[in-house]
Amino acid sequence: MNCTLCPRNCNVNRSTQNGVCKTNNVVLSRVAPHMWEEPCVSGTKGSGTVFFAGCNLQCRFCQNHEISVVPKGVEVTTRQLADVFLRLQDMGVANVNLVTPTHFSNKIASALQLVKHQLSIPVVYNTGSYEKVEALKQLHGLVDVYLPDLKFASPTVSKQLANCPNYFQVATKAIEEMRRQQPNDIFNAEGYITNGLIIRHLVLPGFVEDSKLVLDWIAQFGKQTIVSLMSQYFPARTDELLPQLNRKLFRHEYNSIVDYFSNVGLQNGFLQDLQSATQDYLPNFDKDLVLQLLATLPNN
Repeated sequence: MNCTLCPRNCNVNRSTQNGVCKTNNVVLSRVAPHMWEEPCVSGTKGSGTVFFAGCNLQCRFCQNHEISVVPKGVEVTTRQLADVFLRLQDMGVANVNLVTPTHFSNKIASALQLVKHQLSIPVVYNTGSYEKVEALKQLHGLVDVYLPDLKFASPTVSKQLANCPNYFQVATKAIEEMRRQQPNDIFNAEGYITNGLIIRHLVLPGFVEDSKLVLDWIAQFGKQTIVSLMSQYFPARTDELLPQLNRKLFRHEYNSIVDYFSNVGLQNGFLQDLQSATQDYLPNFDKDLVLQLLATLPNN
């Protein structure tokens, strides 16, 4: 069947060729505890991240481009993916964190249906938000915490940076569906989020005005919404067309968005130190590490 899973509607047969996301079958690039998510997601236990190769957005500034733009990793079956979720739980992590899952959401849903009843930790859906509402509905009851990006507001900016001028229209409807599924933000006694929604926004150099538009929408969506306002951008590769992407964020740029966050009445969120803008925080996408973990699964 030709793929129309995401809003790209590239309509290719992903059993024989790659879509816009650069992938066909599920490919894992990393499976490991990760300490650098928001405090209520990683805490001291770490978040059990499952990094999927490929991406339907293909943002030109992507800091994980080595797995999203040029996918690499290990192909897995639905059963193996389900067993990966259980293995992460055995490691004592705070949650199972599905990173860049959009283009595999149907297969992720199938894997979760196999083992959701065995998971005593939350499932986190960590997405760029270029999602179809009908695809998200297939995850209802399977995902406990939604961790969506709201990357851009302006059609011009989203066209420039991800070749999807309708990003804002699509992403905001997707986030509304996520909130419908998880209407309340719930934390356990240890401070970890167990249910709910956290909207992430990465402030980009030279695009401060677009960030303000993003915050305007979130404030209208709900002033109690938890927002993660990120400053971690660094140039992962040289961009010849948009030179502002070849530098880190200026402190005054980030501070102006922090001030704007308060000015529009938003009340809950996480800020980031500008020192986080370094490749030192990037995960190690070593295929051999994934293979080693897969070799320990019960059905291998």
